[in-house]
Amino acid sequence: MNLSTTYLGLPLRNPLVASAGPLSQTVDGIRRLADGGVGAVVLYSVFEEQIRRQAELDLALEEQHADAFGEALSYFPDLPGVAGDDVPSAYLRLLEEGATVAGVPVIGSINGSTQGGWTQYARQLQDAGAAAIELNIYFVVGDLSLSGRDVEERHLDIVRSVKQAVSIPVAVKLSPYFSSVGNMCLQLADAGADGLVLFNRFLQPEIDIDAVDVEPDVVLSSQYEGRLPRTWIAALRGRVGCSLAATSGVRDADDLVRNLLAGADVVMSTSALVRNGSEYGRQLLNGLEDWMETKGFDSLDAFRGQLSVRHDDENAYQRAGYITALEKARTVYGAL
Repeated sequence: MNLSTTYLGLPLRNPLVASAGPLSQTVDGIRRLADGGVGAVVLYSVFEEQIRRQAELDLALEEQHADAFGEALSYFPDLPGVAGDDVPSAYLRLLEEGATVAGVPVIGSINGSTQGGWTQYARQLQDAGAAAIELNIYFVVGDLSLSGRDVEERHLDIVRSVKQAVSIPVAVKLSPYFSSVGNMCLQLADAGADGLVLFNRFLQPEIDIDAVDVEPDVVLSSQYEGRLPRTWIAALRGRVGCSLAATSGVRDADDLVRNLLAGADVVMSTSALVRNGSEYGRQLLNGLEDWMETKGFDSLDAFRGQLSVRHDDENAYQRAGYITALEKARTVYGAL
């Protein structure tokens, strides 16, 4: 059975990718994910704020001793707030070591929301051995005067800036909260994105009514959440000149199959691997092979995108699906 695929121009042994998450925070964790069968590993994200903070600390150190005698240039005294092992440097070391032992492509991940000097860190990821870079653009707009077009331009500027800094592929992990998701995807591809990861999940806090406070919370994705990225992947398949990755809502091998039928080049998972362990990747792939054998498919290309949206009249297609869903609901729940 041929499970090989291509993502961001990278040949992968199979379409299952371990997305950014807690399992890739150590070299051993990266190795276990690869041993568990995945075709590639996306490292956990390093944050724009961490990169900026370290740059500020480095600058403060440099300025404090700018006039020091030359023979003392190797002397770096401790400064308040300077950790002995800064996060950006530790991340680069993890990437370099992980890429050496994994045996599969390792993709670096940067989580940011603004354009600036931090994007040059992408070049350091490339130099450390990243096969590609995933830009997790997590931007929750608090400024109500900011227009939708301004939000879009910020995303595009970040992509252009990173693409200018590196020669390796760049994927963009974006949210579904644009006025026109499809058009935004086309713009990102035109700006140079080599792939789109659909979708980022906004972490929505809960209100604690006893403490009368806002409580930050991280919840693993549910299977139902996979429907949204599949819907858009089905619509984008064959319409954008870049790779498509589905993420969120992968619980079992059936979800792997569903995303491939919609047209995904790869299917990413964190929650299923966290719940079941790194070795669960092998079980997901075995389930995919069993389904392919049952249906008579010997490769992913034989069925990938089989249920993507027809391109003759996309609006009518989506509208028909909406009406059909409502009609089905009436038969189950009664008149709505």
